[in-house]
Amino acid sequence: MDIIPAIDLIDGKCVRLVQGDFAQKTVYGDNPLEVALHFQNLGLKRLHVVDLDGAKKGEVQQLKVLEQLASKTNLEIDFSGGIKSLDAAQAVLDAGASYFAVGSMAVKNPELLEEILSHIHPKKILLAADVKDGFVATAGWQQQSGQEIISFLRNWVKQGITQAFVTDISKDGMLQGPSFELYTEILDQVPELSLIASGGVSKMQDLEQLKQQGLSGAIVGKAYYEKRISDEELIKYNTSHA
Repeated sequence: MDIIPAIDLIDGKCVRLVQGDFAQKTVYGDNPLEVALHFQNLGLKRLHVVDLDGAKKGEVQQLKVLEQLASKTNLEIDFSGGIKSLDAAQAVLDAGASYFAVGSMAVKNPELLEEILSHIHPKKILLAADVKDGFVATAGWQQQSGQEIISFLRNWVKQGITQAFVTDISKDGMLQGPSFELYTEILDQVPELSLIASGGVSKMQDLEQLKQQGLSGAIVGKAYYEKRISDEELIKYNTSHA
């Protein structure tokens, strides 16, 4: 299982928001490349990059940062935020991302995602699903879509998408542990999916449990930046699971 550190970008700086609130942000680093190289030096292989400016404006804003991260590290980068068209998706891949993530598009504009799938290999696409009470949520978690998470994932897997990260809204940023039961259900019902946990990771034991459950990856943000998971623990994990 890959441990996938998250870098959230505003104005080219690494930040964390409190429950998605742009007014409540903590800057963790002025230089995203330094942060990414640090993760690479710990033995990590992947990086989750979120363009928060792009998500807010509805148009990708951090391509230059992405180009720098992709050209100066060996990390496999997945990129999200502001990807609203085939051209934007292609630009992100051209800038060096290994994958791009789509979330609300898959719910609100499935025809556009189907068009993108006809031009870009589905293995380049990472499905991002936020879940509330078993249903996919959109619009900054404010709206339930009426689409049940299992059938939603099954539908896109049938169309070739192989990876998804799923966030249980009730867990995200709370440092109370991931949604183990939800992930067990998804893996039971959609076993062909490479499932990545997102939200709630608070300590190394959470990551060990997710690995035992059969997840292919877990995104780690707040727990690392608030030093609940140490560099030493990440090095030990990567050494023991290499």
